[in-house]
Amino acid sequence: MEWVETTGKSIEEAKSLALDQLGVAADEAEFDVLEEPRSGLFGRTRGEARVRARVMPAAVRPKQERRNRGRSKETAGGTTARGKGSKNAAARQAAPADDASGDGSDAAEAPADSRKPQGSNGRSERPPRSKQQKASKRMDDQDERNESPVSPEEVGQAAVAFMDGLAQALDAEATTELDVDGTNLDVRVVGSGLGLLVGPGGRTLMAVQDLARVASQRRLGDHDTRLQIDVGGYREKRRESLERFAAAVAAQVIESGQAKALEPMSSIDRKTVHDAIVAIDGVTSHSEGDDPDRRVMILPE
Repeated sequence: MEWVETTGKSIEEAKSLALDQLGVAADEAEFDVLEEPRSGLFGRTRGEARVRARVMPAAVRPKQERRNRGRSKETAGGTTARGKGSKNAAARQAAPADDASGDGSDAAEAPADSRKPQGSNGRSERPPRSKQQKASKRMDDQDERNESPVSPEEVGQAAVAFMDGLAQALDAEATTELDVDGTNLDVRVVGSGLGLLVGPGGRTLMAVQDLARVASQRRLGDHDTRLQIDVGGYREKRRESLERFAAAVAAQVIESGQAKALEPMSSIDRKTVHDAIVAIDGVTSHSEGDDPDRRVMILPE
């Protein structure tokens, strides 16, 4: 996933802005602090905090290896493979002594230049690797683990199948559409009788989206795509409504010169409000609080 970079008066404020840009909750993102504010005189701080963040990759489920539970089978003569090994060992011990006590002239020796260097304990020694080589190996291992085993189209089709099954379970007449834009997946369910999948304030839709992510991204081991579910065009209607609401509140803030706090919203709704405020001169916005009570503050510039 791509990183976003934000700045703020504190690290927490910079992280909050990054979450609003990504449109996810704090437990779904990972952060990298690039710069911290410096302490100045009289307890004041100098400079700004700068962080970068991205949506946290989903962990790939480790493969389980099957254990070989088979036992040694008996041979046609009734002796096991272990028994054969014992007989061969006994045969070697019973060999004439002069075969084992020679001067070693018949023994094949490896050339001196092909022998591996040995330490004081007799074990072969390997040249130590540099820190750069170790770091490069760790990065290669990480990239190998993070490589998605499926394509975005496969993940999207799994989400479509899940939403189709959910609509059928509710006896709703609906069809599901998939739009793939790189790693962004938009799944739209259109039809009638879909109100139960939206719920008050879109809260049921958010829960359905989480289930769809489990049924597609996590089940397939994908950690690259961003999946969004929309039902009955609710998200577009909600976006337009929030933009009108943000413009109205911004006008009040400009007229009164006083900040206003909006009701708690999801990370996606907060991002919509922030984007709307950016296009309006004379006001600015930031988020305060912790989920699920996190809200947008609109302030005069």
